[in-house]
Amino acid sequence: MQYLRLKKPSDFQKLFNKGKRGFSPSLTVLYFPSKQSKTSMGISIGKRHGKSVKRNRIKRLLREAFRATQREMKGTYSIVLLPKVCEEYSFQTYVQHLKWIIKREKM
Repeated sequence: MQYLRLKKPSDFQKLFNKGKRGFSPSLTVLYFPSKQSKTSMGISIGKRHGKSVKRNRIKRLLREAFRATQREMKGTYSIVLLPKVCEEYSFQTYVQHLKWIIKREKM
């Protein structure tokens, strides 16, 4: 299943202002129902996570975790993933926490 990428600052700002939030130990998810036919997703990660190599690795892990859990969502949403700072970043952790948020928030 394909998804669209959020790229415009106005799209991110809309989600930060009006979006609902879901929390887990490693992630915060901002989401808002979308009128488009496909789900759109963006990632926001700050410099406190480390240098660019580490931040890019976190983004790759999050994109792949989102692809793995996207089928469990009901409906289409605009989503922003915000990772929390931690010692170890793993694909399995992100997948588990995304599934947990999807079930908890009934997305």
